[in-house]
Amino acid sequence: MQPRNMSMSGVVDLAAVKAAGEAKAKAEQARADASRQGGGAAAAPSSLVIDVDEAGFERDVLTRSAEVPVVIDFWAEWCEPCKQLGPLLERLAVEYNGRFVLAKVDVDANQMLMQQFGIQGIPAVFAVVAGQALPLFQGAAPEAQIRETLDQLIQVGEERFGLTGIVVGPAAEGEDPAGHVPAEVPAGPYDALLEAAAQALDANDFGGAVQAYKNVLSDDPANAEAKLGLAQAELLGRVQKMDPQQVRRDAAEKPDDLTTQIAAADLDLVGGHVEDAFGRLVEAVRRSFGDDRDAARLRLLELFEVIGPDDPRVTAARAALARVLF
Repeated sequence: MQPRNMSMSGVVDLAAVKAAGEAKAKAEQARADASRQGGGAAAAPSSLVIDVDEAGFERDVLTRSAEVPVVIDFWAEWCEPCKQLGPLLERLAVEYNGRFVLAKVDVDANQMLMQQFGIQGIPAVFAVVAGQALPLFQGAAPEAQIRETLDQLIQVGEERFGLTGIVVGPAAEGEDPAGHVPAEVPAGPYDALLEAAAQALDANDFGGAVQAYKNVLSDDPANAEAKLGLAQAELLGRVQKMDPQQVRRDAAEKPDDLTTQIAAADLDLVGGHVEDAFGRLVEAVRRSFGDDRDAARLRLLELFEVIGPDDPRVTAARAALARVLF
């Protein structure tokens, strides 16, 4: 099943949830109470991934969402894509260390929740932030897209509702916070593969560079150097096939044509006009809907990888993207 609706657009109010303003006030009051009590005890690492049923939904999800974004994974034992997505979400919940909580809902045992969220297929992932439900995506999505979606969710929680997450205490010795077998440490080193990829880039062999970086990432998906190199190689490969003057003429004459705007953004970035590239794609996201909006947003996320997550221009563009999406 292919992922759909990664944009987190279309906020849906739950019938049992109070207004967002009231939820925000509740969160602020809870933090004030915790501060008067000396900050309260840190949460156990095992509380980052929880099983939720209909009886405990209000306590475990709605109430908790006034303090931290709660990501809901709707799954079933018979669902093969769920078996791929679930462990990934659990690992990310531990890695993000209290910036969100993962709630797992078995749809076979909780049909009412499935109906309430209007779920048509699984796996389906929602979030609840300050009492509001947000559809995130459906299907087993790539890890990079999931990370970007989580980052946007956390940013919105902080900027709109003041949700700063929860403090997580250390795991006990030998304890796995999510209760699962730790992943094996990837094999390495990858110096030879990375050097080969860099040489391919220098020789304008972008296809070869892409494949070399993918070879590294197949064993080590978190390898930062390979991620950056892959994003650069793919970008340069796309631009190599363009007629820059024609692309810019088309972009100026057809401001509503998504394909030309995406191509022009690639040229902007390669030409060093980083803010122009980001601004062009944020505007494309604002003006488009459905699959077109997802295409513009995903290209913007790819360009973020080229520049790097710590660059202030990326930070500013992420904030602009979040404002457009929400």
